[in-house]
Amino acid sequence: MSVATISSAEEDRASSYEEEEEEDRSSSYEEEEDELSPPPSPTLAKTSHDMSRQQQQMPAPPTMEQILQYMAQQSEVIATLQQQLLTLQTAAPAAATTPILATTPIVEAAPPPKFSGERSQVVGFINACRLFIQMRMGQVGSRSRISWVLSYVQGGVAEIWKDNILDEITKGTSEVDTEEELFTKIQQEFGEFDEESRKVDELRVLEQGGRTVDEYVQEFKRAARGSGYEGRALVEEFKRGLNGMIRRRLAEAETPPTTITQ
Repeated sequence: MSVATISSAEEDRASSYEEEEEEDRSSSYEEEEDELSPPPSPTLAKTSHDMSRQQQQMPAPPTMEQILQYMAQQSEVIATLQQQLLTLQTAAPAAATTPILATTPIVEAAPPPKFSGERSQVVGFINACRLFIQMRMGQVGSRSRISWVLSYVQGGVAEIWKDNILDEITKGTSEVDTEEELFTKIQQEFGEFDEESRKVDELRVLEQGGRTVDEYVQEFKRAARGSGYEGRALVEEFKRGLNGMIRRRLAEAETPPTTITQ
């Protein structure tokens, strides 16, 4: 065997050895890279799967026909609301012109004084009761009015008389059916037997005193009512009760008054 042949064979073996080593190194590098590479993340895989499912579940976009149908429905709703608003606006003026019932205002009135049976109290008590009933008890029945008047009859002989009237009312034997009939009984029981004589006596002792002229005029008119006095006799009695200074001025007047209102 020649030297050239031997040398060629050795070169082939060396080349084959180098190729094997190179393959071994490449295989080793690939295994190391596989070991160093992290495994795929399960979270990323799940997220990707969920996104895929959501994409599959998303509704399809509305069609043009569906959009037009929705717009038509909304137009009907708007037309209904406009009709309701027009109806309310039309009915509002009618409601505004509806008359409002006025409530009757409460008028203050002084209650009558207590009545104990004194003859001098009879007229004042009856008048005060009548005034209060007229102003505040228009809707109250007669039986309640009678009870109300009797509630102010207190003390003295009038208390016993009231108990007798109440007893008759309870038993149903009373002749009193209205407050006016009750006032008549009070007048008969406690009033003056001769009203005109009582009025004359009151008029003859009446004087102005500390009253103003206007107050004296009103008091004199009350006392003169039913006294039988009239004309010049009434004027002379009026002047007699005036205070001295005013009486002298009337006497010195060129045209003396002929009525108490002058």
